[in-house]
Amino acid sequence: MSDVNIIKVGMADLNVVKDPHILTTLGLGSCVGIALYDAVTKVGGLAHIMLPDSKQIKNNSNIAKFADTAIFKLIEDMVGIGARGNRLVAKIAGGAHMFEFKNMDDMMRIGTRNVAAVTQILDELAIPIVASDTGSNYGRTIELHTSTGILLVKTIGHGIKEI
Repeated sequence: MSDVNIIKVGMADLNVVKDPHILTTLGLGSCVGIALYDAVTKVGGLAHIMLPDSKQIKNNSNIAKFADTAIFKLIEDMVGIGARGNRLVAKIAGGAHMFEFKNMDDMMRIGTRNVAAVTQILDELAIPIVASDTGSNYGRTIELHTSTGILLVKTIGHGIKEI
């Protein structure tokens, strides 16, 4: 058995690996972590997106920052190391409301908008979301275990769960 590497995915970043490696991203607040997995080849991908839509931002050169561009890049990179697009399943986490203000309009609800964008794009690509842990008002750290496809969701004050 080879050594397991834990590969960190930063904010507005993405990466793909094969079993037995683990992908992790820290501090998902309103950001959403998108974990894609092919159970046959045990290829996993993880993106830490910050915003729902690259088309509304002038400085959109970082494709990992946006739901609409990161998911396509993640799939492309996973297929490049052996995954099959028609076998991918998704697990998502994050999309919290870290701050609540009176009279907050929908533009300020980045977490909700991120989850909605990710859900819509995955639906359009026929990639099922098999598990999710989104919303509420606390941050999350996630780990995608490529040997099993389990997404470990760690929180402060709300425990650890496997989805």
